[in-house]
Amino acid sequence: MLSCFRLPRLGGGSGGDAASPRRPALPFLFAASPSTSGRGKVPLAAEAEDMEKKRWDSMESWSMLLDTVLDPGVGSSSRDGGGGRREEWMADLSQLFIGNKFASGANSRIYRGIYRQRAVAVKMVRIPERDEDRRALLEDQFNSEVAFLSRLYHPNIVQFIAACKKPPVYCIITEYMSQGTLRMYLNKKDPYSLSAETILKLALDISRGMEYLHGQGVIHRDLKSQNLLLNDEMRVKVADFGTSCLETKCQATKGNKGTYRWMAPEMTKEKPYTRKVDVYSFGIVLWELTTCLLPFQGMTPVQAAYAASEKNLRPPLSTTCPPVLNNLIKKCWSANPARRPEFSYIVSVLEKYDHCVKEGMPVTAHQDLRLWRSFAKVFRMGCIASNLSIPVHA
Repeated sequence: MLSCFRLPRLGGGSGGDAASPRRPALPFLFAASPSTSGRGKVPLAAEAEDMEKKRWDSMESWSMLLDTVLDPGVGSSSRDGGGGRREEWMADLSQLFIGNKFASGANSRIYRGIYRQRAVAVKMVRIPERDEDRRALLEDQFNSEVAFLSRLYHPNIVQFIAACKKPPVYCIITEYMSQGTLRMYLNKKDPYSLSAETILKLALDISRGMEYLHGQGVIHRDLKSQNLLLNDEMRVKVADFGTSCLETKCQATKGNKGTYRWMAPEMTKEKPYTRKVDVYSFGIVLWELTTCLLPFQGMTPVQAAYAASEKNLRPPLSTTCPPVLNNLIKKCWSANPARRPEFSYIVSVLEKYDHCVKEGMPVTAHQDLRLWRSFAKVFRMGCIASNLSIPVHA
């Protein structure tokens, strides 16, 4: 029996345009249409017509698709993963059409698709039957991601649309983010080539999303450039909540959830941790924005984790990056979690600095490091920056 569901959201529609999310453009799926009101069926282009052959309204079509795109060595099952219970907000799989794969992970594949004549991303995870530990892990991650995504609503959090369980495959349907991951975007850039305006825009999107997330009592635990997605308007949205947890349930837990290059030292050492692990990860991401480089380049992930946790090493800061950004990075990736700022503070600093950039305020004469011990003191004195209307180069 099929179990597909949608759940009520947290956040109640606050957050500006999040209350009325803009329908994304669908150039790769739909022919031009004067209206998207839904009164008449929007004409489908050839690629969308091909999707109709992969409509997920029967077990046969599921099995045929999965046999070709997922691990064929894993056994399938027809038992009901939802315990025989039909959820209140069930997705209509006859309205879901699958296109090309555009991303993949260790345990999942992500496809372009159409759901109710809207461009979507479809994340499919195949749950193994023979490996009990892996099955339990993947089911926990799926349940966690759906539980959080379906209740979060913010302009900088990827929008959940629906989710389904049809063993041996689970899927999560979200808005389609056309520009891919932040890491993909940075890989196309020359080192140190992003302008300060661009750095601030992207960093503010991320920090606002994370401020909202922490305000809901959620720790992401795997914040990294691969889990930050970009849409047509170059807005960044936080994604992938498979390892997230409620702070009240995981703030004193042990374990090294996440990805080594972005992982806080206390998590690597499997010590108790708090939401400040996300702040550490943000510091690494902010460094990525200022350099366009991969953190701990030349090291394996394990070597990077060891260097950060045991040797207290960090990626080298850009020598010409504005001091306010370099010092914010250093605060965020401090070895002492208590010294890392909250995201509300990070947003405030970035907003003030962004204001300085847009107003073209002049450079102050003093750039002594003592001025950077307290950002509050810095901003009481005015904007301290180079002329940020030009790109930041090494």
